[in-house]
Amino acid sequence: MNYCGLNKNDIANGYGVRVSLFVSGCRNHCKGCHNPEAWDFGYGKPFTKETEDEIIESLRPSWIQGLSVLGGEPCEEENERVLIPFLKRVKMECPNSDTWLFSGYTYEILRNNEILRYVDVLVDGPFLLEQKDISLQFRGSRNQRILRLKGGRPI
Repeated sequence: MNYCGLNKNDIANGYGVRVSLFVSGCRNHCKGCHNPEAWDFGYGKPFTKETEDEIIESLRPSWIQGLSVLGGEPCEEENERVLIPFLKRVKMECPNSDTWLFSGYTYEILRNNEILRYVDVLVDGPFLLEQKDISLQFRGSRNQRILRLKGGRPI
């Protein structure tokens, strides 16, 4: 898996100060996407053990609320294979951090995906240019939802 961005002091992609990981690769190709260069799975840098360690260390300060994973598309199969063990590690080593996942797929499509077991908040749904709304918090279009999860299920 490649990633195209890492922001260690993000306040735009979830509550509180967060560490945000932007993964590469997306097949949704939403019209009006704010990050179309991330559609390419080869874009950016390889996600390595050193990258994981850097993120884990960045999550340790008490003033960091948690991790946000965006894209590209984190729920592409190629990305999930890498993200699932990483998110397990985050839950084990940083139990006070919450995890937000932003996906262009809906919960209904993802509901059986293992990755959701390690996610506290899912922002779901494709970006729809015709429903763009810059007044929305943490979303780009009105169809997208913010879903709190427990054990991979909405609460």
